[in-house]
Amino acid sequence: MTPRFDAPAVAPALYKAMLGLEMQIQRAGLGKILLELVKMRASQINGCAFCLDMHARDARAAGETEQRLYLLNAWRESPLFDARERAALAWTEALTLVSTTHAPDAVYEEVLAQFSQEEAVTLTFAIMAINAWNRLAIAGRFLHAMPEKAAA
Repeated sequence: MTPRFDAPAVAPALYKAMLGLEMQIQRAGLGKILLELVKMRASQINGCAFCLDMHARDARAAGETEQRLYLLNAWRESPLFDARERAALAWTEALTLVSTTHAPDAVYEEVLAQFSQEEAVTLTFAIMAINAWNRLAIAGRFLHAMPEKAAA
């Protein structure tokens, strides 16, 4: 698969605006690991290999465990995720699949039980952003980093 376009080169102002949103989300205080889990879960749903690769690396660098990364796709069945993470992951799924879920009140109420309203809005922006990044990476056929092949 070859890339279709180089978004930063073709539309630098738009790309810079997306990076600006990302920086604001990072500074908002939700926590690096929580944000990486949200980004990975949305990327799993959207099938974005580029973003999954990037955010798995970022999550590990932030201290996330391999076990939780492996179980992220089955977070509902795993005892390894706390109530705050569960609420964020449920909201991530609801918004990533918004055409079928319509962002249910019950899921949002779970979010408000774990997050302030300001944090809930920040979380919503984080979910919106990763879905936009996923669509950009998939549309542009961004290539994920490939591990170097071992010498024969």
